[in-house]
Amino acid sequence: MPDDHTFEPKTATIETGGTVTWTNESDVQHTVTAYEDEIPAEAVYFASGGFESERAARNRVTEGLIAPGENYEHTFDQPGTYGYCCIPHESSGMVGTVRVR
Repeated sequence: MPDDHTFEPKTATIETGGTVTWTNESDVQHTVTAYEDEIPAEAVYFASGGFESERAARNRVTEGLIAPGENYEHTFDQPGTYGYCCIPHESSGMVGTVRVR
């Protein structure tokens, strides 16, 4: 049985200009929220809910929730490493990485 509090894969590697789609395959709501200090300086911030900063995403977490069966996608135009989490389940270790080549 899959763990409802993990990203699969935990680390994804894509090419510059590629899009990652996160699909919620669990029975609970999740977010995809970039850590501002773990993305390349020139990269566009990303978070489910369309927030422009990590603080906004954390302050308005319910607006960024992805319901079971729904998805969120982001296109990565800058190479580098991007760290992100699910805010409600961050303390359970629900974190991930996207590496863009």
